Amino acid sequence: MSLEVGQAAPDFNSIDQDGNPISLSDFKGKKVVLYFYPKDNTPGCTAQACNLRDNYEALQKAGYVVLGISSDSGKSHKKFIEKHELPFTLIADEDKSVHEKYGTWVEKNMYGRKYMGTARTTFVIDEKGIIEEIISKVKTKEHTNQIIK
Repeated sequence: MSLEVGQAAPDFNSIDQDGNPISLSDFKGKKVVLYFYPKDNTPGCTAQACNLRDNYEALQKAGYVVLGISSDSGKSHKKFIEKHELPFTLIADEDKSVHEKYGTWVEKNMYGRKYMGTARTTFVIDEKGIIEEIISKVKTKEHTNQIIK
């Protein structure tokens, strides 16, 4: 499935880093930065999370709730949050059902080897649940600047 700007962001049901249920509809009336990333504690993903952490106040001031999502477990997310003092929620999508809805579980190719993995993508969603922007060429160390212009 490929989503486009102007479409309704698909709702989902999953769990956060503490095992609590979470869905996109929980944030109706708020602007949401929903960012998909490959793996906790890898260099690019850590750079991206820390960029969002370091600019979290500016993101909040701009009215955004930040939600990160990967196929890692809630336990892995909890350690990632604690290690890097991340102030936002991470969603565990171990069955990749949310990835499927957003079209971020894709075939990748590295050194001639094909495998399935996460396409690093950020969806900026408005208060009504409509996709405002899709950032597919994420600059991990400058990601906040791509969101807040």
